[in-house]
Amino acid sequence: MSKVVEGNLRGDDLKFGIVISRFNEFVSLRLRAGAMDCLRRHGTDDEDITVAWVPGAFDIPSVAKKMGDSGKFDAVVCLGAVIRGATSHFDLVAAEVAKGVAHVGMQTGVPTVFGVVTADNLEQAIERAGSKSGNRGWDAARAALELADLYSKLD
Repeated sequence: MSKVVEGNLRGDDLKFGIVISRFNEFVSLRLRAGAMDCLRRHGTDDEDITVAWVPGAFDIPSVAKKMGDSGKFDAVVCLGAVIRGATSHFDLVAAEVAKGVAHVGMQTGVPTVFGVVTADNLEQAIERAGSKSGNRGWDAARAALELADLYSKLD
């Protein structure tokens, strides 16, 4: 019989970092609200959540790395919104943020979850931040809860 290891959705006695972009703040605030609600509902105390605001989405990975390297967090949740404009800027930022967040998790050994909404327009971003399509902030926090618990079982 094989051994199955899974993470549970529990936040008690765990510490979470949230890195969030100020750019497109209207969307980011909704993502943060979803993430905070998820963490609280799964037993995380407010004093065990540290929120770091950064100017833009491109800045998320570097601050996530500082959090991961600090040894103070069981998981880091990365939130923000990158909305397509008339130039190729969207493609560059979205790709680099996604790669950066993935690298942070691999480099630090701390679960680092990508909760950055990438959308073609504001309406799509709002849909992913708490209206029709759920809340990507909640989803990212849920993944962080599960991964933090799973990592502790694998250590």
